[in-house]
Amino acid sequence: MTKNIFVVEDGHTEQCMIQALLTQAGFDVAVASNVDEAWEWLQNNPIPNLIVLDIVMPGKSGLELCRMIQEDDKLKQAPIVFCSSKSEEFDQFWALRQGAKDYIVKPYAPKELLDTVYKHVQ
Repeated sequence: MTKNIFVVEDGHTEQCMIQALLTQAGFDVAVASNVDEAWEWLQNNPIPNLIVLDIVMPGKSGLELCRMIQEDDKLKQAPIVFCSSKSEEFDQFWALRQGAKDYIVKPYAPKELLDTVYKHVQ
């Protein structure tokens, strides 16, 4: 059975790269460009096996979406991995504190992203 990954990333190039990498690895990938679009998708689709989430986006941040997901009894079972250019230890600490399972700093090696995804998708 194919695993589903939901990517929330506002950068078009980054979004396409992540989607291509994960699709080539055999995952079904859905994408959203902002928190409102992501929340609507999450409300209307099966719970993904993993959510890859950027922090800095227009409007609401990925941290806000993470909190929204954690407050939803149905969605909170989906593991979240942040993938962000925010590289400070504080940013990583805060993201994990919001409920994320892992944190990848951009730029990253494709293998790092895949290894992290495999770690959290059973």
